[in-house]
Amino acid sequence: MDDINMLHHRCLLNLRRRIRDGRPAQERYARLQKDGDVLSYQGNSEEVGCYVAGHPLSKGNCYFEVTIVDTGVRGTIAVGLVPKFYRLDHQPGWLPHSVAYHADNGKLYNGNPVGKQFGPKCARGDRIGCGIHSENFEAGVTNVFFTKNGKEVGLAEVAMSAEGLFPAVGMHSMGEEVKVDLQAEWFLEDNDSMMMVDSHEDDWGRLYDVKVSGTLLEYVGKGKSIMDVGLAQARHPLTTCCHYYEVEIIDAGEKCYIALGLATKDYPKNRHPGWSRGSVAYHADDGKIFHGSGVGDAFGPRCFKGDIMGCGIMFPLDYILDGEGVMDDLDQLESHPGQADVQNCLYLNEEEEEGEEEEEGEEAEREQGGRKVMVFFTRNGKLMGRREVLVPPGGLYPTVGMLSSGEKVKVDLHPLSG
Repeated sequence: MDDINMLHHRCLLNLRRRIRDGRPAQERYARLQKDGDVLSYQGNSEEVGCYVAGHPLSKGNCYFEVTIVDTGVRGTIAVGLVPKFYRLDHQPGWLPHSVAYHADNGKLYNGNPVGKQFGPKCARGDRIGCGIHSENFEAGVTNVFFTKNGKEVGLAEVAMSAEGLFPAVGMHSMGEEVKVDLQAEWFLEDNDSMMMVDSHEDDWGRLYDVKVSGTLLEYVGKGKSIMDVGLAQARHPLTTCCHYYEVEIIDAGEKCYIALGLATKDYPKNRHPGWSRGSVAYHADDGKIFHGSGVGDAFGPRCFKGDIMGCGIMFPLDYILDGEGVMDDLDQLESHPGQADVQNCLYLNEEEEEGEEEEEGEEAEREQGGRKVMVFFTRNGKLMGRREVLVPPGGLYPTVGMLSSGEKVKVDLHPLSG
């Protein structure tokens, strides 16, 4: 009976200790709101808000990343490492045994409220990474490195406490919001995967609220209104030698507001392809085609995770530089019928104001000249339909739009040639 009483007594002590400590083995945060992996500042801009992860970096998990969703009023966002019971009313890096890279000024704070110039400033959409090289974990002093958008910025020497160093994020003004990835991976420069990421970044001429990792595009915007569209546009337009590209839906996210199509080089960065003139696109969420207007036409089936959407141009025969009979091959495919106008539910408030503008834009394009081509769309290798489009000066560029949290697609800009 004494043993049972002793066991019961120990359980009560452990329970009281857990209640007293609050979150002994879990994350801690103050003046911040946490929704999944998204942190947003909820203070009054006079007090710092700080988040500390529940587990320190380790050999098996030696790196994490923070994507800036919104810089808020001042962009005073800090990313770094701190001791386990770090004060939550101080930015990481301000107190001893902590270090952080601050987005608003690009400075490094290493246990001191006075920072030193370290790297570039960071803005909305940028990724700040922080990690420890695995060979340093046994030492009392370790080298902490920081990255921006996958590229190393620099190193800092930091004392390693017995409990380790914990990922931390600090914020200090209204509207600041970040997305934390505690399972992010870091590859050394001699790793093939890292080299792949660098090379594929060159494929994209414009990225807005979209981050690229190799051939993977991920939406990092807020996704709260139609003005939060994330846009990725290729560096080069489609040509007779490279006239088709494909997008595989890796993650449909919350709403699968994914669109692929073609657009002019100066296409608005916060508009889905197809919504404004100079563009045409097939939208995954409703299977409709949008051609320079917020009014879509019934076109093909909806697309989901795992589906591959394609878009290409069948140039007229006198455009073709090498190879013939391409148009004949297309004619053998079956077109999907359906042309009923359907209003885009995301676009109701603005469409009436833009109807006349779109018509005037089409007339202006005709006056400027240009040639019409047949743009076609596919789903899982089958033709969904075509749309005749006027090629503007400079050509039509592969353009991908996304608009809801968690959306990820894999893009192949060169699946065909000839």
